Amino acid sequence: MMLPNLPLRRRREDRPQRFKRGVFLLPSLFTVANLFCGYSSIVNSVRADYDTAALFIGVAMVLDTLDGFFARLTNSSTAFGVELDSLADVVSFGLAPAVLAYTWGLEPLKRIGWAAGFIYLTAAAMRLARFNIQTATVTDKRYFVGMPTPAAAAVIASTVYLYPYGLHDAETAFPALAIVIVPALVMVSTVRFRSVKAIDVGWRRSYLVLFLAACVLALIAAHPRIALVVLAYTYLASAFIGLAYSRLRRRPGDPSAAESSVNSPQSAVDSPQSTVDSRSRQSQP
Repeated sequence: MMLPNLPLRRRREDRPQRFKRGVFLLPSLFTVANLFCGYSSIVNSVRADYDTAALFIGVAMVLDTLDGFFARLTNSSTAFGVELDSLADVVSFGLAPAVLAYTWGLEPLKRIGWAAGFIYLTAAAMRLARFNIQTATVTDKRYFVGMPTPAAAAVIASTVYLYPYGLHDAETAFPALAIVIVPALVMVSTVRFRSVKAIDVGWRRSYLVLFLAACVLALIAAHPRIALVVLAYTYLASAFIGLAYSRLRRRPGDPSAAESSVNSPQSAVDSPQSTVDSRSRQSQP
């Protein structure tokens, strides 16, 4: 009488295994969708539909974020998924922005224009290769060494989205080299960029964070072209502002800071007590 129940029992036992395979497949599906957006951006750039091409790069950024989020959430990161994600990022955040920038504004510069696009593509590929090598050795996860490729692609895409009409002469196209060359140089540099995921505003239990996020979304919805370009360039400038601020804080030739740390009356009062406390800790088992 138990024989008819065997197929049903086998199907029930196979469900966890099939679910596990589906979980491993989910991040890769987002990666393939990211790759599709990069390819679609290139096609629309060739068609001179710069609005749509820039939007596809933005969608690719969202899909790339969801890819990593679900991989960490389900603990389903694999070596195959990491390599596939890097190859998709080369297309979506390396080749697609380079082609978009060339067809949108660098084509009047001829050889200089396509050379600048190639420099950007090479920098994006090198940035991704360096990131894959340093992932296992980096201890401070709060910072990226060099500008992340999605953020660099956002500089180009947001600029094109702000002015989607294109540049048609060399005089106006020459300044547009900066939106390609500057992100390329920053990607391969050692300038540290703060990871957005690691930013702690100290309001994790406050409703104010949720309200501010709603305000940002409302601004993007109301004025998307201006808001997106402001966000992209603000993130680009934030690394240099932080670098300048940190160097100003630790200037070696500042005598007032050294004098205050050495001749502070509070340190003179507390130093004997701290010595006693340290000796008492060493004497304890």
